[in-house]
Amino acid sequence: MWQFVHPAWLLLVPILLAALWHVERKQGVEEDAGTTSILLIHPDLSPLPEEKDLPATTSRWYQILNGAGLSCLALALAQPQQIGELIPEKPEGREIVMLIDTSKTMSIEDFELKGQRIDRLAVLKGVVSRFVEARQGDRFGVIVFGSTAATMVPPSFDHDLVTGMVQQIQVGIAGDNTAMGDAIGLALKQLRERQALRPALILFSDNTDNNAGGLTPTEAVELAKRMGVAIYTVQVGSDMFAGGRAPAKPNQQAEPDMQQIAALTGGRYYRADNSGSLQSVVEDIGKLEQTIIRPSTRRHVDEWYGAALLLACCLFTLARLLQIRRMAA
Repeated sequence: MWQFVHPAWLLLVPILLAALWHVERKQGVEEDAGTTSILLIHPDLSPLPEEKDLPATTSRWYQILNGAGLSCLALALAQPQQIGELIPEKPEGREIVMLIDTSKTMSIEDFELKGQRIDRLAVLKGVVSRFVEARQGDRFGVIVFGSTAATMVPPSFDHDLVTGMVQQIQVGIAGDNTAMGDAIGLALKQLRERQALRPALILFSDNTDNNAGGLTPTEAVELAKRMGVAIYTVQVGSDMFAGGRAPAKPNQQAEPDMQQIAALTGGRYYRADNSGSLQSVVEDIGKLEQTIIRPSTRRHVDEWYGAALLLACCLFTLARLLQIRRMAA
């Protein structure tokens, strides 16, 4: 589809053509009057060549080229554009921070993949990597926690970097215990210090007990509620050794478990005891935290005023060459 940004300039075309015709007509009348007003006859001037009149065809082409050049100038001022296909809008992604438990219980081999026993963390790394690669437009961060919490990757759009660092995670990299409260607090601190894109946390762990760190899950959940950040919790594994909760000590307030953490923050709790269910859990979280793709409103636009200017220059050049040829004749 074609359009003109300033179509009013096209009104100049008939005006310029009329002015050019008027000037050429006036020059033609003056030339005719000049050639017939004086006639000098002398015998000594007979050897001189007689003046040759410009052929009518050459004069006509000179007018046509000038007229076409002026029309192209007006066309360039009108700024012609070719409107192309719609430009897809970039998806408005989420800022998702994944908290991955690396305590010693994540080395339990209670998952099966292709007929072989495999530990929880290995399965989790593969599922998380596929999840990251499938989420275009999202910014991912990775925090590992054991006895302490540490940032592996701050929130980044570089999905190759994120998946590469996920594959480097090993059991015990942050200690053997579970500092779940510190991990949540560290993630919330990162989100608060930067402009987050509709943030969410995904907590992967096989232990509902927080037995390390300085921040309790109760304090971390309260902070998440104030910030409006949903926490999705995924309990990995089926072994009762990792899934049980130790009884609270006398006069000690019971800390929220993973199911309560999700409920209190507006997230959702999942339990995955095999590789298939873990993949389904991650896919379900992806459906809940969908990337927003806005309808396209912009189109590819090709500007053609430069071509009109170039054509005008060529036409004026040809007209000038005809004029030089006329003068040399």
